Amino acid sequence: MAGRKRKPDHLKVVAGTDRPDRTNPDAPVPLSELPAAPEWLSARAAEIFDQLVGIVGSMGVGSASDTAMLAMAASRLEEVEICTAIIEDGGRTFVSSAEYDEQGRVISQQIKGHPAVAQRSEAMRHAQSLLVEFGLSPAARSKVSANKSTNENPFAALG
Repeated sequence: MAGRKRKPDHLKVVAGTDRPDRTNPDAPVPLSELPAAPEWLSARAAEIFDQLVGIVGSMGVGSASDTAMLAMAASRLEEVEICTAIIEDGGRTFVSSAEYDEQGRVISQQIKGHPAVAQRSEAMRHAQSLLVEFGLSPAARSKVSANKSTNENPFAALG
């Protein structure tokens, strides 16, 4: 499908741009509970997953139906951390081959970019696109107005 991605109907309601003629009455309803980290995530990715669930849950956009997307985002963010550590330890470039003279001095060398730099860049790009899906960028967040939660006691009216 060409053009912009469809905005979910619940985000249209929150943003105040909902129109009955543009909503899908047969759209699937996401599960109401928050997701749990899948078993296949590493320990660090599971920590990131839990952080993301806390953020999207407080924004009112998280659902157990989104487990796979949040898990992919957590996995990609972990990959960014791993690649960053590799780059910090080994640098952004490396010598792939070198020629030496009789005294052992370098005559010429070929320097290449470290593969972790490209891997990190791709992981960042993918993580960013996944996070935007949940409104986790300033631009995406500015398009939605969320109701302010009140810290009132729900049982106060009963007393």
